[in-house]
Amino acid sequence: MNKYSETYIKSFRGGSKSNHKKRSLLSKKAKVTTTVVALFCLVAAFCYFAPSNNYIFSGYFVANQNPSCIHINKHQEQEYPLRCTKRNKTETQTCPRDYYPRKHNPTNQNSNVCPSYFRWIHEDLKPWKDKGITREMLEGGRRTANFKAVIVDGKLYVEKYKKSFHTRDVFTLWSIVQLLRLYPGKLPDLELMFDCEDRPVIRSDKFQGPNASPPPLFGYCSDQSSLDIVFPDWSFWGWAEINIKPWNGILKDIKEGIERTKWKDRVPYAYWKGNPTVAATRKDLLTCNVTSENDWKNHLYIQDWKKETREGYKESNLGNQCTHRYKIYIEGISWSVSEKYILACDSMTLYVRPNYYDFFMRGMFPLQHYWPIRDDSKCTSLKFAVEWGNNHVDKAQAIGEAASRFMQEELDMNNIYDYMFHLLNGYAKLLRFKPTIPLGAEELCSETMACDYKGTHRNFMEESMVMFPRDSNPCIIPPPYDSLTLQEVLERKANSTRQVEIWEDEYLLHKNNGQ
Repeated sequence: MNKYSETYIKSFRGGSKSNHKKRSLLSKKAKVTTTVVALFCLVAAFCYFAPSNNYIFSGYFVANQNPSCIHINKHQEQEYPLRCTKRNKTETQTCPRDYYPRKHNPTNQNSNVCPSYFRWIHEDLKPWKDKGITREMLEGGRRTANFKAVIVDGKLYVEKYKKSFHTRDVFTLWSIVQLLRLYPGKLPDLELMFDCEDRPVIRSDKFQGPNASPPPLFGYCSDQSSLDIVFPDWSFWGWAEINIKPWNGILKDIKEGIERTKWKDRVPYAYWKGNPTVAATRKDLLTCNVTSENDWKNHLYIQDWKKETREGYKESNLGNQCTHRYKIYIEGISWSVSEKYILACDSMTLYVRPNYYDFFMRGMFPLQHYWPIRDDSKCTSLKFAVEWGNNHVDKAQAIGEAASRFMQEELDMNNIYDYMFHLLNGYAKLLRFKPTIPLGAEELCSETMACDYKGTHRNFMEESMVMFPRDSNPCIIPPPYDSLTLQEVLERKANSTRQVEIWEDEYLLHKNNGQ
């Protein structure tokens, strides 16, 4: 057994020494990197505490930065922070009038084409392309929806039906409020139903034939047998209950984590940390953990969120989880929000064959952005992937870095908001009725949503709040796939996955034959 396996196993047997043991997993070269990071922190501290002003970047607020330490765009905008007017518990916070701009004409005409995954918007809306969406079809989604969101004259209203798990519904609505702040006056009137649960519910086999009228229901994921319309999940704006920051902050933490240890100096094993109790496939994954009898090349850890909450989330910092060359993604109840955090590390992602997809994953490809793993023989598939990567280090590193670059560039918040913009615009064009504000619906704005919150929820809302309108138009959405191009995309993914399986089968055959 090699030193990495021995150290990993001892970390579970060493009691109070476990933290020391875990640190021994890191390469000795990491000490040099630590020194560099320390020097960088001294410089950063000097910049932070120097005399400073507040500056605005791309619609977001950045405070207390020294002009000598950051790049400042020449074009600066007036910021519009929260205006909380509620003085006591008996008062009701309302949306400020004549405060935030109702319209904005950008001076910068954006000619950039959106990333390729935007093309899937056309596919997601295709079931309603010919007949459009009637009010009766919309109301068909009420059965499982958590809320109805209505936009009229640039304002958001909500009709609530049932509470979601944690504050998924709150931060999903918060995301739409921020979109309206980013592009004031540019979104058309619309009504939509949103399901905040884990799995898709609109089964395509129930809506066949020329008279089919499927409900247009928005959610966080879908699958090949469903018609649910995928929308960016709430955690991009923060998951307060488990202290996961908004996406911009997470990307920064992960980028810093990546820079701590050179790729080739990382632990040459696969890493996974999560909750195995939510799905049988995750429990099965735990059988692939390294033991004194079998070295499956995996270091697998159980994430105890209750313990983390009690102890202040000391062991769940996502920026500290880029220590291995490989990271494993596996679904839970359905698709998992952990996907983007795993891909953002430039470790090569070992992607266990999924059943679900979110809004961006369809723009990523096996062998370019991740390595596909069989779900029915995880242990041998994972072991082969790690051994292949350790024998082709440059290629494995390139795959990991391509995924990380995708997360940092093509999945930045600007593109996420533009995806939402184009999706809602395309959806609104299909409506065959005039959107109206439901009786008793609540008007939402940043103030009515954030001012009553305290602690982590309030912090994440302020951190993710759009501070002024963007001074450019959204990116230009690419055209729909024609049938031939779409087939080529799907075949490319299938062929790449098949190629990996052929390599794996050959590897196992040679191993069984003692070669």
